[in-house]
Amino acid sequence: MKDTVKYYVVKEKAIPEVLLKVLQAKSLMEKKELTVQEATERVGISRSSFYKYKDDIFPFHDNAKGKTITFILQMDDEPGLLSGVLKTIARYHGNVLTIHQSIPLNGVATLTISVDIAPEVGDAAAMMGSIEKKDGVHYFKILGRE
Repeated sequence: MKDTVKYYVVKEKAIPEVLLKVLQAKSLMEKKELTVQEATERVGISRSSFYKYKDDIFPFHDNAKGKTITFILQMDDEPGLLSGVLKTIARYHGNVLTIHQSIPLNGVATLTISVDIAPEVGDAAAMMGSIEKKDGVHYFKILGRE
């Protein structure tokens, strides 16, 4: 059975302190061009904690709709599978800005896709969850949001 990743919206008071500090460190690194070591020392966490959680927590913005999300996925190299992913993006009112597919190796292709989520009608979380659950999709990770 395939493991699926679930996304949750949680109030800040329910988030463990270490995760909030990871967010602080990420913010410091973006704004002040600090190294991981410098940022983690400032917020009071270990580098190992930072690396453990850095890809799993992102700030939630109420205005997330109308934003760009870039993600990477690995999927089987089968006819129609990419078309199904693109239809899913369209169903959730996403507009593909860029798409890059590597040459498939051992029957698996790696794709990087940037999607603009339509304001007011787009649902990024539902779109990502639906793509991740598709048969033939083995790996899904958000690379960035704007």
